Amino acid sequence: MSAETEVLAVSAAWDAALVRNDAEAVAAFMADEWVYVGPTGPTGKAAIVGWIAGGQLAHHTMEIVGEPRVAGHGDSAVVTARKRSTGAWEGVAYAADEWISEVFVRTDGGWSCVLSHKCPVAA
Repeated sequence: MSAETEVLAVSAAWDAALVRNDAEAVAAFMADEWVYVGPTGPTGKAAIVGWIAGGQLAHHTMEIVGEPRVAGHGDSAVVTARKRSTGAWEGVAYAADEWISEVFVRTDGGWSCVLSHKCPVAA
């Protein structure tokens, strides 16, 4: 299996854990130094995992739109894709249509994400 195929499989499994709102499983896909960068700036792993575990953040659906792009670079890979998702933040429903970029690194335990960046799709 190619590194690109492996990373896409890990990314899909991570999405599935997010939709199950399984904080422990979600955390297992993230390196300790993982950070999410969004409209308000960077947010670390502990915050996101805590929000999921505490029920503040819930994911209901997540799907890739079109074909994702994977660029492998030795023991790292960058996934770029368009994703649509629904969920709730503090009980308020949301729907998102975003471009995502995720940086994965290969470790002895497999592939871990070290950075996720999202921005809204332009209308």
